[in-house]
Amino acid sequence: MSAMKELVKGTDRYSQYIAGAWQPSTVKEWLEVEDPATGQVIASVPRGSEQDADRAVVSAHRAQPEWEALPPIERADLLKKLARLILENRERLAQVVIAEQGKPLSEARGEIEGAALYLTHAAEEARRITGDILPSDNPDEQIWIQRVAHGVVIALTAWNYPAALTCRKIGPALIAGNTVVVKSHEGTPISALEIAQLSIQAGFPPGVINVISGTGEGVGQALVKHPLTRLITLTGSVRAGKAVFRSAAEDLKILRLELGGKAPFIVAEDADIGAAVRAAVVSRFENCGQICICNERMYVHEKIADEFLDRFVAAVKGLKVGNPRELVDVGPKFSGPELDKVEGMVNAAVDAGAEVLTGGARLTQGEFASGHWFAPTVLKVEDNAMEIMQDEVFGPVVPAMTVTDFDEGLRLANESRYGLSAYVFTKDLRRMMRLVRELKFGEIYVNQQGGDVVHAHHAGIRDSGIGGEDGKYGLDGYFQKKTIYVNYG
Repeated sequence: MSAMKELVKGTDRYSQYIAGAWQPSTVKEWLEVEDPATGQVIASVPRGSEQDADRAVVSAHRAQPEWEALPPIERADLLKKLARLILENRERLAQVVIAEQGKPLSEARGEIEGAALYLTHAAEEARRITGDILPSDNPDEQIWIQRVAHGVVIALTAWNYPAALTCRKIGPALIAGNTVVVKSHEGTPISALEIAQLSIQAGFPPGVINVISGTGEGVGQALVKHPLTRLITLTGSVRAGKAVFRSAAEDLKILRLELGGKAPFIVAEDADIGAAVRAAVVSRFENCGQICICNERMYVHEKIADEFLDRFVAAVKGLKVGNPRELVDVGPKFSGPELDKVEGMVNAAVDAGAEVLTGGARLTQGEFASGHWFAPTVLKVEDNAMEIMQDEVFGPVVPAMTVTDFDEGLRLANESRYGLSAYVFTKDLRRMMRLVRELKFGEIYVNQQGGDVVHAHHAGIRDSGIGGEDGKYGLDGYFQKKTIYVNYG
């Protein structure tokens, strides 16, 4: 077996992981991986080709029948071994996440722990892969309904949680008896490749896990359109989700799409203001605001708006921005284009009448002279139709509006094409029950800062996607149903 990587001009150059071995790409073109905090190139990976995609999918297809034939508990044992290896390598893998994604140290460690947890939770489902036995309308006959694997799963992951999203997808895919081909976002490919190396140590059979690199338009599309691909699970942008949807339509492939969000954060006049402020800060500025369920827009009752915003802005000003390898609150934006997007949205909001309460610009001096930095920003706006209130920012910027009552907050929150997550702070049980019924979002956090857990269900509606992840409902999407009529007369 060839090596996972080699040193070329002072930086690591990775290979593709296909059929249980590290293999060179069929094309000698490379994608550079950049450290968001410094702008420096830290590694390169193959750009990948249609031929690479074909080799990976064929490898997964060949390995799948034997993998599915294993008792689920044996599949679970391998997932648990991989989870243990990830935890044993927590510090090293956290540094990988920091280097390619820019996540602060404490959050990077948490991501690696979460990656292992996704695998162990999937493994725990091994003895709960149940079906049904039904009585038939015919004599001497039973009807069996079994949950069986789809076959080859393509896992396309986003750049904001490169390690955790890899494991969030391979865990349920593998425990269900599928084999998998992972392609990470081209800006953060290293985490998945490092996890592939650990899967060798764990003892996974060749072809069960394949990890290749490349662009979405190149390798990604080839994986999606491959005739042997049966299920595609994507975490990414709405644009990417719609592109995958179109590409998968011709062969009627199964889709699990977890896309963008524009989470409203509603603060009623009876809310615990201190708790709401703390939650609003964490749920906006964690991972530099680069989380699909982040607090993206705030609706605060006019009776408490001044106090809430004063305390919120003071807390935001107190956030420490800096080197993600140290104990800071906010790291860099992921990339130059992402930074440009955030700056453009803030400038457009200000031009349209938004008031900057803090931040509002790039950070460029001193330690921020290189890399991609934007000051934690709070805007006060008056028009819910503004771009900043309707389009996903995915950065350290949050706009706030005042509302006259709870009904207005609910109405404005629902005025969105997104439907992933929402936050509400109120002590009124009647309001809680109303929001459960009336808020058109797949995930609602009441009086807390958010953060989905592995045994719940993470799913959006509308432009935020179809399918979902996690828990028994997420796992069920990695199975298909087979019905058998057994006549023994």
